[in-house]
Amino acid sequence: MEHRRPGRRWPSPGAGRASLVVRRTREALAGFLPDRDRLNWLNEAGTRIGTTLDLETTSQELADYTVPELADGAAVDLLDGVLRGEEGDRRLTAGPPVTRAIAVAEVRGLDLEPDPVGDISFHPSATIPSGCLTSRKPVLVSRIAPGQYELIAPTRNSARALREAGVHSYMAVPLVARGVLLGMADFVRAGSRPAFTRTDVALAVELASKAAVYIDNARLYGRERQAVVTLQRSLLPRGTPVTPGLTVDTCYAPTTDPGGVGGDWFDVVGLPGGRTALVVGDVMSHGLAAAATMGRLRTVARTLMALDIAPERVLARMDLAARDLEEDQVATCLVAVHDPLSRTYTLAAAGHPQPLVVDAAGRARYVGLPVGAPLGSGVIPYDAARLDAPEGTRLVLYTDGLLKDRGADPDVQSDRLRETTEVMAGGWLRAEALVEAAPAGGRRFDEAVAVVAASHPDQGEILLTEWTLPGDGSAAGAARRLVREQLGHWRLEDLADTTELVVSELVGNALRYGGGPGTLRMLRHSRLLVEVSDTGPDLPQIQHVSLSDEGGRGLQLVNLLCRRWGSCRTAAGKVVWAEQDVPLPPDAA
Repeated sequence: MEHRRPGRRWPSPGAGRASLVVRRTREALAGFLPDRDRLNWLNEAGTRIGTTLDLETTSQELADYTVPELADGAAVDLLDGVLRGEEGDRRLTAGPPVTRAIAVAEVRGLDLEPDPVGDISFHPSATIPSGCLTSRKPVLVSRIAPGQYELIAPTRNSARALREAGVHSYMAVPLVARGVLLGMADFVRAGSRPAFTRTDVALAVELASKAAVYIDNARLYGRERQAVVTLQRSLLPRGTPVTPGLTVDTCYAPTTDPGGVGGDWFDVVGLPGGRTALVVGDVMSHGLAAAATMGRLRTVARTLMALDIAPERVLARMDLAARDLEEDQVATCLVAVHDPLSRTYTLAAAGHPQPLVVDAAGRARYVGLPVGAPLGSGVIPYDAARLDAPEGTRLVLYTDGLLKDRGADPDVQSDRLRETTEVMAGGWLRAEALVEAAPAGGRRFDEAVAVVAASHPDQGEILLTEWTLPGDGSAAGAARRLVREQLGHWRLEDLADTTELVVSELVGNALRYGGGPGTLRMLRHSRLLVEVSDTGPDLPQIQHVSLSDEGGRGLQLVNLLCRRWGSCRTAAGKVVWAEQDVPLPPDAA
């Protein structure tokens, strides 16, 4: 390694007090790249490097900018921890530095065989790049000695390529921004080109100090975006429940613009009686606060839907919850509840884009719901609409990021989305495929996108049935008979005794406290569910009973015999339901 004392080509009255970097930069400006204005070259770097907040792109811009003006070949290697989102290194590394190649550039025909982008490298203490990283100081090898190629290149093949290409000079400079060591940039010259000098090192240090800030900005930006996306994904459902009579496919696509990451969400909630609630919402802001608000609103919506509250009442309660949030944010939301027995949807919207419905023939249209004000605006009530969904119907719920595109007319984008949906409706309508084919550009969105696509394939007979019970004392006997017959058809005779006892208790409570039973519904999927409706307003609760009490133990038996049970209010009264596990068939046990 060669060490030279820097020359003083530009003496000035303040040179003694100026920093070493400034003096060397001035020398570089005077002694290198004679065909260009060096100061302009450094200034131009501010417009050519850091044009995006993407870490890889910024690093590649640095490498490209230095070839061929400063070097015949350049590479940017960042610490592995930086690429994994860690803070970086604010001190000298204790062990061998570990880097990954992030960008390379070289003049045409040089063929240096650099590390492929993404490859990891370990730098033992004896190597020259390690000295740059551990000391945070530039290193210069003006003339590479025959035995130094292996100390510069990460592999023997790379060292051989350097020799064969005629590389004769090497320098490396650290990339440090805000006290954080990010990595290093190294440069080589080959052929008849003059060797690097200390003035070249000073010029490279000045350029690296500028580029390191841009790289650090991209690092911080990427880390913040990843934190928001991770938070948002953790608040979204990881799977979908069993949806009788319905095939649900979902997709969430975060925006590539960190400023667009925010509060898009979706949810699929299984309800009593085999019904399914589909929810899509969008907080009308961006960033970490929007993601947090999304999580709160989704929790409120999920809690309300689990109580089987009507969609329009869910939105009204969510509006009250949104107004209580300290962030003072508003959101749009669309709720659709599917009933597999009647093959209908009940929908309500709060400032949300209209859903798309595709009929069995593949024709798509917007539903045309009465749209209320966004949640948090304080304008209620909301109105619900009923949509028939016969076999072959597809319903698409989405957030407005699927349509938004800078400069595009919203009506034109809506027509394009409808046409795109029709084209894709020939087969199973996949949410991810719809996102990829969206008119906004397929995952290159100004905002995040959430899509829920619900289909109604021909699944044969749905294991769901409903009966209207008499309103007198014969209801319990009729319910027991219907349950036993139906369980025989479903080959679940082993559950008949328990189910009869449960149904008798539910019907008895409806006769005693609910003005008489209305309907009995029974559903078989992965579990067996029975529910009884009545017109009474009071929800049943398990009470403490003494040894002398003659009643009050029915719900305790239901609680012991069933996996779970519950009740919820409806527009006409309430529904009480109970759920049991279905035994596995002998060949599956």
